[in-house]
Amino acid sequence: MSELKKSGWIAAIARGHNSGVCLMKDGEIVFSIEEERLTRQKYDGGPYASMVKILEYTDKLDYLVVAHTQSLKDTAGRVDYTGDDVYTGIARKLGLIENRGIDLHNHPQVVDLSYMHHKLHSACAFFRSGFDTAVSLIVDGAGTFIQMAYDNQPLWVWEVESIVDCDYPAEFKTLYKHYGTKDPISANYIESLSSEQFGEPGETHEAWLTDRAGIVKTYEGVTEYCGWSSIEAGKTMGLFPYGKPNKNIPSLFEKVSNAEFSNRNLIVPLYPASGRVNAVLHDALNEWPEKPTDDVTLLQSRRDMAYACQVETQDQVTKLIRKAVKMSGKKKVVISGGYGLNCVANYHYLEALKDEDIEIYVEPISNDAGTAMGAALLFWHAQEGSSQIQKLDTLYLGPKYDYTDSDISSVVEKYNAKATDATKEDVVELLKSRNIVTIFQGRSENGPRALGNRSILYDPTDPDGKDHVNRVKHREYFRPFAGTILHEFAHEWFDLRGMEETPHMMYAVNCQPGIEEKIPSIIHVDGTCRIQTVKRDQNPHYYDLIKTFYESTGIPIVFNTSFNLGGDPLVETLDNAVETLVRSEIEYLYLPEYGKLITVKN
Repeated sequence: MSELKKSGWIAAIARGHNSGVCLMKDGEIVFSIEEERLTRQKYDGGPYASMVKILEYTDKLDYLVVAHTQSLKDTAGRVDYTGDDVYTGIARKLGLIENRGIDLHNHPQVVDLSYMHHKLHSACAFFRSGFDTAVSLIVDGAGTFIQMAYDNQPLWVWEVESIVDCDYPAEFKTLYKHYGTKDPISANYIESLSSEQFGEPGETHEAWLTDRAGIVKTYEGVTEYCGWSSIEAGKTMGLFPYGKPNKNIPSLFEKVSNAEFSNRNLIVPLYPASGRVNAVLHDALNEWPEKPTDDVTLLQSRRDMAYACQVETQDQVTKLIRKAVKMSGKKKVVISGGYGLNCVANYHYLEALKDEDIEIYVEPISNDAGTAMGAALLFWHAQEGSSQIQKLDTLYLGPKYDYTDSDISSVVEKYNAKATDATKEDVVELLKSRNIVTIFQGRSENGPRALGNRSILYDPTDPDGKDHVNRVKHREYFRPFAGTILHEFAHEWFDLRGMEETPHMMYAVNCQPGIEEKIPSIIHVDGTCRIQTVKRDQNPHYYDLIKTFYESTGIPIVFNTSFNLGGDPLVETLDNAVETLVRSEIEYLYLPEYGKLITVKN
C-alpha cells in the first residue's frame, strides 16, 4: 500500500447484509450510508444505489475498496457468489474507475480487503475512538470464511470472535481468534495459522477451531427461538427483562478444554446461518402456543431464554475484554462487530470492569455497515502512513439534501398534505397535547440509531406512551423506547456509570431514584432507558426544541424513536418522511431548518 497515490477519492463498499458505501476525499468522510436507506428494502445486501450516489460528489474515484466476508474471488477460485464481479463492473460502467479490459480482479484501482473482515471492524472502531493505541475485541456472527484442511478433508470455517492489537498508522495484528464450523469436530487449539489459508501473512496467534456457535450465533439462535429473524436480535434484548433465572434452562456456555464456548447440546451451529435452539431435548424449552396465532413472547420459556441469553452472553464478552487486556497489555479496548450494538451489555461492562482501570470505546456502527468505513479508513491510513489521531465527532454522515421551497411544496402537493409556518414553541405545544411529531433535518444518522435528524418524538410523561407509539409504529408490546436529554441534566436524571456523555445512544442506563414516574413512557420494565445526551453544538435545532420543552414542562428530555414504521428502514429523504406519515396515524412533520410543519390528515 505504501506505493499508492497519496490522496484523492476513496469509496469503500460493504457487501452483504447492512451493505453500503463510505466515500472519502483526502482522508475526510464525505458521506456514509446504508443501502437500505436508499432502496427502502430492509437489510438490502447489494450497495448498488449507494454506488450511484457517489456520482453526486465525483465522477472519478482513485480507489474502490471492497469489504465483505469473502473475497471477490473465494479460495476455490470462483468469482463472487452473485455470479459476476458486479461491484467492479458497476464502478466501470458508471465511469468511476477506468475501463481496463476483462481481468477485473487485477484492476489497479480496486482493492479487495474482504479477507480481513474482523480487522475492518477493528479499524472502524480504533480510528474513531480517539485512542493512540488500543486492543480491539470483535464479537461477530460470521466474519471472513475460508476453506481449510482438517483431518485431510476440506472444511469451511468462519471467524467468530477476534482480539486484534491496534496501532497507528495502520498496524493491526491478530492476537486471538475463535473459528467456528457447523461440521461436528472436536475442539482444537491451533497455535499458528498459515498465511496461505487465512490471508494474514506472518501472523501467529492463539486460535480455537470448534463446532460451537459463537456468542452472536447463540444470540441469533435464541432470537429465532423467540419467533423472529436471526438478524432481529434487538427484539431479544428488549424481551430479556421480562424473563427471570430459570434453573431448568441449561447453561448456554460450557467449559471446553481451557476455554468456554457454547453448549452444543443446546445451541446447534448452522454457519453461516444462525445457531438453532435444540428445544426438543429440553422440557423447559419445548413449550408451544396452543394455536399458531398465539404470541410466543408471552410464554415464560421464551422470556426466560431471552433473559439467560442476555446475561450469559454479556458475561462471556466481559471475559473476552479481560482476555484482550491480558494478551495485549493495553487497557484501552475498542469493541465492534454485531454484538457491539447490544446497549444492555455495553452498560454492563461499565459496572463489571469499574475497578480494573479499563477504558472502553464501543463503535456506534458496529454492524457490517461499519466495515465500509473501516476499509476506507484503514486503506487511507496505510497509504498515507498517517498517525494523526482521529475521534468520532458526529454520526450525521448521510448525503446532503438542500431542499428549496419549491421542493417542499412539490412533496406536500404529491401527498395532498399541508405546510404551514411553525416555531419550536408550536411543536412543544403539540407534544404537550400528546401528539406524535416527527422531525426531519440535515444529514441522516449513520447507523441504526435515530439521533434527532430522522426521529419520531413524543411526550415522555404519558404513562400510556409506550403502548401508544408501539401500536402506531406496528411494533411489539415489549419494545422499549429511547430518550434524548439535555446534556447538562444527564447525571441528575440517569446513572451514566462514570461516562461524561452518551451522544450516540449506545447504552441502556439506569434512571436515578424518583425519575421513572416522571417519564414512564421511555423507562423499560427494568428501570433503564437507552439515552442520548445532546449539547447545542452537536445538534442546535434539536437541542433548542428540547430546551423549549423543558422550559414549558420542567422535563429536560423528549421521547425519541427512529422515524420509520415496523419493518421499514429509517427514512432518508423528505419524500420518504411524508410518505411514512401517509401510511400511518402520524400527522405532523417538523422541518426546523425551514420553520415548517407539514400536516397529513389520515
